[in-house]
Amino acid sequence: MEDFFIENQKQLIWTFSIILVLLVFRFIGSKTVRRIGRLSGIAEARTLLITKYVYAILNFLGIGALIFIWGVNFQDLGLLFSSVFAVIGVALFAQWSILSNVTSGVILFFSFPFKIGDHIRILDKEILDEQNENENIFIIEDIKAFHVHLRRHSGELITYPNNMMLQKAIVLIETPIKADDGPDSV
Repeated sequence: MEDFFIENQKQLIWTFSIILVLLVFRFIGSKTVRRIGRLSGIAEARTLLITKYVYAILNFLGIGALIFIWGVNFQDLGLLFSSVFAVIGVALFAQWSILSNVTSGVILFFSFPFKIGDHIRILDKEILDEQNENENIFIIEDIKAFHVHLRRHSGELITYPNNMMLQKAIVLIETPIKADDGPDSV
């Protein structure tokens, strides 16, 4: 056992250094995401979800660094990764919309100008009610990893994909319009 430590002293020092750096980056990343969430008024559940994404990326980078440090045979590693990525690629190609919605969820976290409780209008022909203009106004109830929960003033709950929130024009309604408001009401 002592021989192992002596022979691999350089790799062990680098391994501990990488682990220490990863822990520091995880701490900084977590604090940064929480601060952005707090300043933007974003729900805690969404902040935790983005924090998990940051942790996953850092863990992936850490594993890559450890593989490089310990000098794993790249031919064997290449065979393993090519097999795994082939299976994952087929699965993701079949489910590309899931990946698109998760990526959109991360983008919405950092750059979405709306938050839970806001009143919005989505300029999408498929969900617009041409007869009643007030039915085109939605309240954002929740923003999940894959979709956004929108509620019409009539009470209907609509689940709208995150990637569509980035693709469609959205209007923020400053003052919500009530169902009985109209040109004749005082």
